[in-house]
Amino acid sequence: MFLAGDIGGTNTRLVLYDGKCCTNHKRYKSGDFKSLKEIVALFLEAAGAKVEKACFGIAGPIRNQKCRATNLPWIVERDELSSYLKIPNVFLVNDLEANANGIALLEKEEFLVLNKGDDQALGNQALISPGTGFGQAGLYFDGEKHHPFACEGGHCDFAPRNAQEDALLLFLRKKWGHVSYERIISGPGLYTLFEFLLETKQIQIGSDLLKAIKEGKGRAISELGIEKKEEACLKVLRMFVSILGAECGNAALKFMALGGVFIGGGIVPKIAPLLKEGAFMQAFVDKGRFGKMLEDMPVKILLNDQTALLGAGRYAMHL
Repeated sequence: MFLAGDIGGTNTRLVLYDGKCCTNHKRYKSGDFKSLKEIVALFLEAAGAKVEKACFGIAGPIRNQKCRATNLPWIVERDELSSYLKIPNVFLVNDLEANANGIALLEKEEFLVLNKGDDQALGNQALISPGTGFGQAGLYFDGEKHHPFACEGGHCDFAPRNAQEDALLLFLRKKWGHVSYERIISGPGLYTLFEFLLETKQIQIGSDLLKAIKEGKGRAISELGIEKKEEACLKVLRMFVSILGAECGNAALKFMALGGVFIGGGIVPKIAPLLKEGAFMQAFVDKGRFGKMLEDMPVKILLNDQTALLGAGRYAMHL
């Protein structure tokens, strides 16, 4: 029996595998707990299980098997978890590395194709994932198989492409100083874009809608935009999609992702119709002399929100 976990800023998901299939699965609100160990203890007590191996994908950089979570006040240490679980085989990986590791386990219907690209393309791949934060990972191709690796590319400097985004950068710089892509391409980033468009009078909304958005933040914007076609929310989402497309293209160039680009996270599957409108791919390929190379790259949305758990379980299995 082995334990796998996907630990994000909003949710912590844990699952037990018996080597063949999932035997238990539960989700917890990360912010309701003081540590990962507290959640693991609660989960295993309820399951009545003893595990032999464990792997946790965590939203944050892993250094010497320790992680200071990016969007949680947690420090997670392998040695502490290993001691608590009384097993030596405990491993920490970045959540996007776990997510990338799970891609090979997905079925064809668990992808939504945005750009078919070259069907026979071989090479490195890239994974970009907007959620509570903005994760990125690469998959190095050795000629036979892909090897996932973590990075923190979501914290690179935001690069505006036009006058509207120039103004956005100045707006955000007043708030935070350093402006990373995570400040924009994330759940909190949706609300930040809404504030920018509202304060610069590029959208106008009534008091009832304003109240709903202030209460629901990014989730309200995506739901009201997609489901109810609120024009102000759609404008926020379309700006989000364009900037996401540009940064996915940046990542594709940096990773030389000839083998394809994957988009995960909790936000994108919900707003997929907007990504299919055209602005996403237009921004993705708008890289001057390298536009044609980007056109040949397959681009797909991951539809299985358990991909990181699958990847963490795959790591645990081979410990």
